[in-house]
Amino acid sequence: MTTVTARLDLAIFDAADINRVGSFYAGLTGWDVVRRDPDRFGLRAPDGQEIEFQHAPDHVAPQWPGHEHPQQFHLDLQTDDPRAEAERAVGLGATRLADGPTWITLADPAGHPFDLCGAEGVGRVLRLFAVTIDAPDASALARFYADLTGMAVTYDGPEGALIAGGGRNLMFQQVDDYAPPRWPDPAHPQQAHLDLWVDDLDAGEARAVALGARRLSAGGERFTVFTDPAGHPFCLVR
Repeated sequence: MTTVTARLDLAIFDAADINRVGSFYAGLTGWDVVRRDPDRFGLRAPDGQEIEFQHAPDHVAPQWPGHEHPQQFHLDLQTDDPRAEAERAVGLGATRLADGPTWITLADPAGHPFDLCGAEGVGRVLRLFAVTIDAPDASALARFYADLTGMAVTYDGPEGALIAGGGRNLMFQQVDDYAPPRWPDPAHPQQAHLDLWVDDLDAGEARAVALGARRLSAGGERFTVFTDPAGHPFCLVR
C-alpha cells in the first residue's frame, strides 16, 4: 500500500492588521513580499521558505509568557548579531520580551513572540531556522508531523523535538502546562496554522486521521481543516 504524505507549504499567522505585521517582517528580515491582498500578506526567504499573515479582524494577541493566552507558534530567526537586530526590530515596532544565552525574544506588532538566534555566516538577510510549535508532548507531535509529511526527526530531547526535510524545519517545544486552541472558539483562538499540500484530499484525510488528526467541519473544494493531536488546526490543500 502506498503511504500518502503531505508536503509542508508554509505557516500562516493570524493578525488584525496584516499590512503592518507583514511590512514589519519584510523590513526586519529582508525577505521578498510575494503576496499582498486584503486577506493574506506573504513573504519568501532567499532559500524559498515562506510565511504568511492571514487577516483575522478579531485576533486576540498571545500574552507571553504564560498560557492563559498562549503563543502556540513562534518563529526562530537566525542572525549574526541578535543584539543589533533586536534594537532594529524595536525600532520597526517590536517589543523586547526577554534575553536568553544566545537568543532574544521579542513580540511582533501583532503580539506574536519570535526569537532572534545567534548563528554565524547569516549575512544581512535573516534566516528562518524553524517554525516552532508548542506541544504537551513534543516528541509525539513531532512524530505525527514526521509521519504525515515524510520529514525526519533529527533531534528529540527534553526541551523539544525537531523534524527536517526539503530545506524546512519544524520545531516542537515541550510545554508542560500547555493550553490548546479551540478553533473557531474566539475565547481560545488559534494564533497560526500550517498549510500542507496533498495530491488527493480524500487519501490525505484518511492518512491524517489514521495518524491521530481530527477533521473539522470547515473546508472547501481545495482544502480541508483538521486539528493535530495537540489541538492545533492545520489545512490539507490540494
